[in-house]
Amino acid sequence: MPRPKRIVQDQELEQAIKNTAWAQIQEQGAAALSLRGIARQLGIAAPSIYHYYPNRDALVTALILDAFLSLAAAQQQAYSATSGDHQAVQLAVLGLVYRQWAIAQPQRYQLVFGTPIPGYIAPEELTLPAAAACFVPLTQVLQSALKDGKLGLKRFSPLTPALSAMLDAWAQFERGAAAEVLYLALIFWSRIHGLIMFEVNGQYPSFISDPGEVYAREINNIVYQYLFTEEL
Repeated sequence: MPRPKRIVQDQELEQAIKNTAWAQIQEQGAAALSLRGIARQLGIAAPSIYHYYPNRDALVTALILDAFLSLAAAQQQAYSATSGDHQAVQLAVLGLVYRQWAIAQPQRYQLVFGTPIPGYIAPEELTLPAAAACFVPLTQVLQSALKDGKLGLKRFSPLTPALSAMLDAWAQFERGAAAEVLYLALIFWSRIHGLIMFEVNGQYPSFISDPGEVYAREINNIVYQYLFTEEL
């Protein structure tokens, strides 16, 4: 019996390390993350942390994976909840839930989508699949619209061979989504990302008292531009 108890304790310490790291990131930024600082805050010896994370970069990678997992779960839940709805509704809901996640967990959003940490190089074999998982629900909605002939591709210029080749490299993570679908998913993300970064960083001018109103209209615009549908 003592062995299972030790495992539980170790799991609790690992989660405590992560929780303290998130608090550090929120207060000081990801670049200031310090294993020794975390150890001091937890009141443990520094070598205890190295048992879980041999260096700062290993901890950063674990936090990135947790953040992507959280975002992917939020997107999948939104996708499942709207599975019987029109693609326009699904697309709008995915966009709105994306913002809700970012506003509720700004330190996670900043870590994965904000300013890179100096000296940190993400292990792509781990982080790329995790990041791609966040976009699976979005690409599924767009792929469904393409299949049903509802995706407004005639409103966009043709893909160049070079761009198609780059998107094909992404397709392996997105369950074989078409290159046009992946392109629109990328542009969808880039458009809403700018608005979210304004909000998370407090960069909106003071007269924009409700950033959610700005964001909702842009989501509506994207849906109208992407799909053959009436404005929501």
